[in-house]
Amino acid sequence: MNSYQLYSSRNFPPVADTLKMLAELGYDGAEGFGGLYADKAGLDDLAAGLKANGLAMKSGHFGLDQVELTPDWAIEVATTLGMDTVIVPWIHPDLRPTTGKGWHDLGARLQKAGGPIRAAGLQFGWHNHDFEFVKTADGTIPQTAFFDGGPDLKWEMDVAWVVRGGADPLAWIKDHAARIIAAHVKDIAPAGENLAEDGWADAGHGVVAWREIMPALKAIGVTNFVMEHDNPTDHRRFATRALASVKSW
Repeated sequence: MNSYQLYSSRNFPPVADTLKMLAELGYDGAEGFGGLYADKAGLDDLAAGLKANGLAMKSGHFGLDQVELTPDWAIEVATTLGMDTVIVPWIHPDLRPTTGKGWHDLGARLQKAGGPIRAAGLQFGWHNHDFEFVKTADGTIPQTAFFDGGPDLKWEMDVAWVVRGGADPLAWIKDHAARIIAAHVKDIAPAGENLAEDGWADAGHGVVAWREIMPALKAIGVTNFVMEHDNPTDHRRFATRALASVKSW
């Protein structure tokens, strides 16, 4: 599935227009984020927009609080929108552990939080950034300790953030093939370029070795590919070029 993380278009409202654009460009689906279904009205609007444009929503991002404090709501959102995967995408800097044990305990916390989600027949996992690959003072790689603490956690691999964290995506794909259920397809501009877009690039137009990485992801069975750009100045340009790149790999 060629999907699109709607967070990429947060600066180009309304969502209804973005969904229409995605359908016109040939996307199969979209991936939601917590703010879009913070309440029933938002959920209903998103469900209607997806249906009107023939788009699926296989996966969605949910804040940790949404999962921990209101699991029934997270399940209702996922069921209403036809998701099979619930992903926690981020943790606030103030809450990030600084030791290996802390990351292990956070993994255990997510493992517990995902209990009701898994019991409802949904997959539950984590989406990384770069900080999970930067060693702590005690020499621990946070992502490793996190997964040790959460043995049932799945992984939506944000490949470009892995690269920004100084790690090798191909090695992580090989070592964690059983966890990876989706991938964010984004790219990094050459050093000093695209500063107005925080140094990101449209997928296929940056330095990430996607022609090697995409086949590796497909080889382990990943089928949910989610285009993302954290700060595009033109979301139609990004959506168009990213989809064309993915179809060429």
